[in-house]
Amino acid sequence: MRHLLIFFLLILTFSIPVTAIPPKKPVKNLSQDEILRQKALRIQRSAIVIDTHNDITSPIVDDDYDLGTPSVGKYHTDLERMQKGGMTGEFFSIYVSRSYAKEGGASRRALDMIDIVYRQAERHPEKLVMAYSTADIRRAKRQGKIAALMGIEGGHAIENSLMALRSFYRLGIRYMTLTHSNTNDWADASTDEPRHNGLSDFGKEVVSEMNRLGMLIDVSHVSDKTMSDVLDISTAPIIASHSSAKALANHPRNISDDLLKRIAKNGGVVMVNFFSGFISQEYIDARKVRDEKLKPELEILNQKYKDDPKKLEEERDKLFQANPLPKVPLSVLMDHFEHIIKVAGIDHVGIGSDFDGVPDLPTDMEDIAQLPNITYELLKRGYSEQDIKKVLGENLMRAFAKAEQVAQISTRQVSGQGSLKRLKIEKK
Repeated sequence: MRHLLIFFLLILTFSIPVTAIPPKKPVKNLSQDEILRQKALRIQRSAIVIDTHNDITSPIVDDDYDLGTPSVGKYHTDLERMQKGGMTGEFFSIYVSRSYAKEGGASRRALDMIDIVYRQAERHPEKLVMAYSTADIRRAKRQGKIAALMGIEGGHAIENSLMALRSFYRLGIRYMTLTHSNTNDWADASTDEPRHNGLSDFGKEVVSEMNRLGMLIDVSHVSDKTMSDVLDISTAPIIASHSSAKALANHPRNISDDLLKRIAKNGGVVMVNFFSGFISQEYIDARKVRDEKLKPELEILNQKYKDDPKKLEEERDKLFQANPLPKVPLSVLMDHFEHIIKVAGIDHVGIGSDFDGVPDLPTDMEDIAQLPNITYELLKRGYSEQDIKKVLGENLMRAFAKAEQVAQISTRQVSGQGSLKRLKIEKK
């Protein structure tokens, strides 16, 4: 009986049709491009990704815009697209227009913008967290949040006061662009008449005090001589928060190869600006021709809306939109990354988009959600995952950490008189 049972079980087992075993699903053959894009997204998700210059702060203040509101087609930045772009840390620009240097109220404007960054973080605590250090940035990464940092754009915001500089640091400012497009009372700008042959004596004090505080010194917008003076003085790595290579596009805002090499020797980082008008010589030349052609109409607008800056900007934008400039391919932007890598080294380049501060961006880099395209393009050009992570954020983290270290170990003592010193401006 037992043998019969075994016999029937064997018959039953071997009589099961092979088709009862589900066939394996065919594996889709991915193209090399698809494999590369998937790898780029994986790197982007795992990396520390930092953009050192985003001007969305101005629309938040002036237009009552909220980062939680989708803004495709209007702005380059919102929280949803920041997450898509893989952002770890964003330096919100505390931009103070040169008009405040003439009319007054520069520090107040900076305070208003600082306050709005804090309010955005309070409004969106599940996505955004205030950060003040490299440790805070890495903590935000572990929490799956975006670290909100701040940098002042325009040294006139301190109103010639080291006390104001220290106060801004206490409020969370972690870099300051020494000038904007205007030469101020202590530093020459790249696009204005020089008055100090670089840095004045007080300007040198500002640099030393920033080193003591652990505030990164930003040389975007400054003249070559100012940049050289900073490199002579600074004991911590400096940054260019949003600059590009002058060898590829001859704009005064861009950095020469000689200065790129000096920044590398200093341990600093040049964060590449995305604006078409800073990276494409073809665009720069076409813009000159267009602006000359439109000069009479622009003069009429300037006169008509001289008391209404916002309306003037709107009308100028309409005029420019009716006279478009050539679109710049993404490859041109990537050429700036690669040139700085070749001249200064892989440890000295990063991302400084200038999103929401510029009118035109390259194809496939029209907003912050497209940041993974940088990773993809670097992979295409043969860069390793380790090197790409340096460009995405680790280079900035190294320079920032060194600035923190310099501040901690500094033995420089500031006397009571020196710490309270305020620049005396001679009346003309």
